[in-house]
Amino acid sequence: MRTKINYTLISITTICICLVLASFSYKQKKTAMGSLEMLNDILKSISNVKTLRYDLQRNERVKGKMNYTESKVKLQVSPRKLYISILGQEVLWTQGTNNGNALINPGTFPYMNLNLDPMGSLMRKNQHHTIYELGMDYLAEILRDGMKHYGDQLNKHFVIMGEEKYMGVNCYKLSVAFPDFSWEPYTVKKDESIVTIAAKLHVSEFMILEKNAKYSWYNDITAGQIIQVPNAYAKLFLLMIDKERMLPISEKIFDDKGLFETYEFYNLQVNSAIAPEEFTEDYKDYHF
Repeated sequence: MRTKINYTLISITTICICLVLASFSYKQKKTAMGSLEMLNDILKSISNVKTLRYDLQRNERVKGKMNYTESKVKLQVSPRKLYISILGQEVLWTQGTNNGNALINPGTFPYMNLNLDPMGSLMRKNQHHTIYELGMDYLAEILRDGMKHYGDQLNKHFVIMGEEKYMGVNCYKLSVAFPDFSWEPYTVKKDESIVTIAAKLHVSEFMILEKNAKYSWYNDITAGQIIQVPNAYAKLFLLMIDKERMLPISEKIFDDKGLFETYEFYNLQVNSAIAPEEFTEDYKDYHF
């Protein structure tokens, strides 16, 4: 009987171990599928955005210091139209008008409207991004590139870290890690600028310009020169995803030096009606 009991105990123990391993394997697969499903849901939700209204808190590292600003944004995705109010200044830009320039109310002396190139130095100085990256489509491009890059290893780099209430919103916390983030030499090709190179590689043009300090502006490079470019947009993203709308309300982005930029979307309104006149300089609430 003793031998039989021992075999029985061994058999039961083996079964229990197998069940635990099977359960662990199932949870791994479930978590892995959850990450992919979440990413697809986020991308789908972003693609369904037609209009956005939100208050933006932006923090960007420039010359080693974090620059903080707050702004109010109205955005129509297609045709692209936007209005931004920031510290008494106003920006209005609509696709296909004003020769591509943005109308600016500087809110200070000489108290006259300006028409500025969104890619020019007056609008771009000490800014990580242009008005063309405003909204959520830019993040979607970066996520798609990361998903393509890691392929079947995706679930090691895109990890759901749990749920959290953030800014009063029930959120998923998503970590997107690129641990092999590094700088690599790149030979500039004919007619390329730092802007076009960054767009091709899905990386930050501001980060490239800052790294290659001998160049003073985005179009200063010429064919044949060798510059340093990152092999990914960042080393780490921490994203807070609104569980109900599956849209990001907070983005914290880190490079090899630490915190690079943060964007937090407050009072987010998605696909609410924005009257056409709200994208005109004569709108009653504006001061152009």
